[in-house]
Amino acid sequence: MNRIDAQFARLRQSKRAGLIPYITAGDPPLPRTHQLVLALERAGADLIELGIPFSDPLADGKTNQEAAERALRNGVTLHDVLTLVHNLRRFTQVPIVFFTYLNPVFRYGFARFADAAAEAGVDGVLTLDMPPEEAAPLKQELDRAGVHTIFLAAPTSSDERLRSIATVASGFIYYVCRTGVTGERDTVPPDLPDQVARIRRVSPLPVAVGFGVAGPAHVAAIAKYADAVVVGSAIVRRIAEGGDSDMMVHTVESFVQQLAQTLLSPPS
Repeated sequence: MNRIDAQFARLRQSKRAGLIPYITAGDPPLPRTHQLVLALERAGADLIELGIPFSDPLADGKTNQEAAERALRNGVTLHDVLTLVHNLRRFTQVPIVFFTYLNPVFRYGFARFADAAAEAGVDGVLTLDMPPEEAAPLKQELDRAGVHTIFLAAPTSSDERLRSIATVASGFIYYVCRTGVTGERDTVPPDLPDQVARIRRVSPLPVAVGFGVAGPAHVAAIAKYADAVVVGSAIVRRIAEGGDSDMMVHTVESFVQQLAQTLLSPPS
């Protein structure tokens, strides 16, 4: 069984939402990224999203764009991130999802990428700029390799669009609870319950909610409706502030532990 499926089954059994931290692979440099992934798991991460550095991350706000730039300056490639996951699998079985744009995967080659991802121990791939209508070539290869293909849904997605996403998605559906780009926000959108309910009407897959999640209060509020909460920019900002240091790892681990603590009991 794919690790994502197994983890969501455990979360359902525990009657709680999961926590999915996001970090950019290569920011900090790869040896420290390796250390940070293990720290995230210790802190209570249920799944982990690893961003693949890309020069034109159009869905990302300033914080994550700058992280991608730093990773690219560190010389990090898709091949390097695959090697990182391969090495991590000696120490952890936490589900890992690649958060990427299509260009790096296309250049690598769909079949080659799917095989390498499966061999390394990647569990799912979210390709932000790949619409469901154009997903078949990559999805077929990922299906063959046993790697989930994860898609985004947004507040602007029509019911018809949600049905299209549901026909091709696997693992979970990532609901972007705000229009625009990634980045910390002050509040949780008031239409979140209705939007998650719309997705549930067309798909049995777990729904993870992200974009703009800034701290424990947001995590607790979203967990009342979603199967998992994704936290990215708030973590990436702390990485940028702490740099390549043991103190940064400690700071991030403590922050993620605070987020995880809010999920230990079922939301009321």
